Amino acid sequence: MRKPDKHDAEQKKLIVFMDCGDTIIDEGTEIRDEEGTVISGHVIPGADVAVKTLAERGYRLAIVADGTAQSFKNLLTANGLYDCFETLIYSEPIKAVKPSPRMFKAAIGAMDLTEEDRSRIIMVGNNLSRDVKGANRMGITSVFLSWTSRYPKEPADEWEVPNYTIANPLELIELVESLNERIADAG
Repeated sequence: MRKPDKHDAEQKKLIVFMDCGDTIIDEGTEIRDEEGTVISGHVIPGADVAVKTLAERGYRLAIVADGTAQSFKNLLTANGLYDCFETLIYSEPIKAVKPSPRMFKAAIGAMDLTEEDRSRIIMVGNNLSRDVKGANRMGITSVFLSWTSRYPKEPADEWEVPNYTIANPLELIELVESLNERIADAG
């Protein structure tokens, strides 16, 4: 599968940022080496289908995740998802973790987007205090994937209240299509 080109005629308006752990990869299945690098892990049921479907439909996808580049390269490559993403932003080289705006700004910059494009971006993640709060503070639409019980499901403050909540990764396909349609109709 090829990465969508930003000049692709079929490219969609909506841009999708995604976390990786417990959003695409089940953190409970991760195996780490002696240095702590994740060497393998299994996708959450339906996450691979959701990512591949969105990429095939022309959505621009980015990983915005806390961790090391090698861990995510190992996980996404082994599960056949690495090439679905236009850019991969990790906390290791950025020297910040979500909800830091540096993580989101790095993805915006890497995708050659502008401040005005923020209204066309969604951030999908499993962590209210990192993914949702970070997106909300940046003016990015937040989507909370609530499938795991490893993290709190109740917002601690108003910044942690997601714009949308989905229970499993396959629900993302319909949500993304619906949000893209709204943007297309408005523009």
